[in-house]
This record gives sequence, C-alpha cells and structure tokens, in this order.
Amino acid sequence: MRWLLVFLLACLVFNGLQGWLRKVGLGKLPGDVSFKLRGRDWHLPFASSVVLSVIAMLIGLMF
Repeated sequence: MRWLLVFLLACLVFNGLQGWLRKVGLGKLPGDVSFKLRGRDWHLPFASSVVLSVIAMLIGLMF
C-alpha cells in the first residue's frame, strides 16, 4: 500500500514538473502514457518512474 502512495505522489510531481522534465528527456519514453480527460492533459510516467527509481537506487548504493 505504501508503494502505491509513493507512485501516486511521483505522478503528481511529474505532472507539476512536466515542462522541465520534457526538456531533460523524461516523460517522453515509450512506457509513458499521456491522455486528455475532461479538458485536462494527464501524464502517467511509468517508464520515467522506473528510470528515476534506478538512478535513485544507484545513488543510494554509492553513499
């Protein structure tokens, strides 16, 4: 249950930082889903979440 909460918070962060992350290249990976619902764009960054998790894990292992 805790991982679901973390994933939902990550999705909210991705939606808030969408413009900056797209400039970096995240949010446009093949596993990321974008759709429009009720006039609002929604992004579910599945692949970008995995990439950022691996990067965070590698940083955590280094220190």
